[in-house]
Amino acid sequence: MNSTSRKRRPDSSLTRTDSLSSESLSPTKSPAMTNGIRVRNLFLLLLFACVVIYTLFSFSPIRRAQFPSLVRSLGLSSTRRRHLLFSIASSHDSWLRRSSYVRLWYSPESTRAFVFLDRGGFESDPSLPPLIVSEDVSRFPYNFPGGLRSAIRVARVAKEAVDRDDKDVRWFIFGDDDTVFFVENLVTVLSKYDHRKWFYIGSNSESFDQNVRYSFDMAFGGGGFAISASLARALSKVMDSCLMRYSHMYGGDSRIFSCLAELGVTLTHEPGFHQI
Repeated sequence: MNSTSRKRRPDSSLTRTDSLSSESLSPTKSPAMTNGIRVRNLFLLLLFACVVIYTLFSFSPIRRAQFPSLVRSLGLSSTRRRHLLFSIASSHDSWLRRSSYVRLWYSPESTRAFVFLDRGGFESDPSLPPLIVSEDVSRFPYNFPGGLRSAIRVARVAKEAVDRDDKDVRWFIFGDDDTVFFVENLVTVLSKYDHRKWFYIGSNSESFDQNVRYSFDMAFGGGGFAISASLARALSKVMDSCLMRYSHMYGGDSRIFSCLAELGVTLTHEPGFHQI
């Protein structure tokens, strides 16, 4: 009876463990370890700040507005309408229907442009750009199932326009016969860039399916795109050999994109080029 009513003494080992303070459980940090943690935290904080600043600066309209002053600091005169040469890909069958689109933006007094056709037969119209019959492209292979061989001729416009050797051209602009350009806006955009360097400027399609099928980093001809004069001259030298290698591509803009990729040039995205 007495043995059962006697109170059990608590387990001394458990009691000792439970009564230990948190101070006795945590190891004492050395000054060197504390300093190391502070340095690491400071580094991470600075890295995060740099990422935030870079992101804001990269997409800020203020940064975009600084490009003209940067170009001027390089000793370049301002880009004007006369520095742009438009090369429009069309055909004999579509030109009559689509020449009205070109009239919307072309001015014979201030705009330099050519229209490239597969064959002639039209009388010259002083209110429209001069018509040029493209060179023969029958020697180039085309293997895309169900595609159109005219894509080769359209791509080769990028070479034929440069080979004309027109003077004082800073930018070669390429588009279709139903592309509508806002020339002054285009001049403003291109003024941000140095035409002596290699630039391929445009935008991808506004159709997700088109981007998936071709590329999110390809400028679509329907929206138009610009190539700096220095890059256009380099492209013209390799265009024919490049067309031989890319017979499996669908369109002309895909071929130009592939040839520029071989030159190590990627697309500079400008949202003002719209391909619908």
